[in-house]
Amino acid sequence: QVQFVESGGGLVQAGGSLRLSCAASISAFSIKPMGWYRQAPGKQRELVASIVASGNTNYADSVKGRFTISRDNAKNTVYLQINSPKPEDTAVYYCNLAGAWRRDDAWGQGTQVTVSS
Repeated sequence: QVQFVESGGGLVQAGGSLRLSCAASISAFSIKPMGWYRQAPGKQRELVASIVASGNTNYADSVKGRFTISRDNAKNTVYLQINSPKPEDTAVYYCNLAGAWRRDDAWGQGTQVTVSS
């Protein structure tokens, strides 16, 4: 059964930092691309960062230079380091597989990130 459990969210001041974690229950985790997504109130869910098996990463323009995605294959865990957050980063953050691997039937509860100005 595919399952994602996100944690690490909370209230953070603009300019602070936060690290999100996602424990993924999926087979062959190490060879699959993973992504962090977010959904703000009234907006569609969007992909903000992804990482492939080789460790190559991609970021949405809005978070480039501030967010860092990483993975620990031994722990089946993917992380999102958020530095210098802005109020517009306020959203529920989710992890899932990335690209064509994404499992729309397996979204977790997400973790709320609220950035105060």
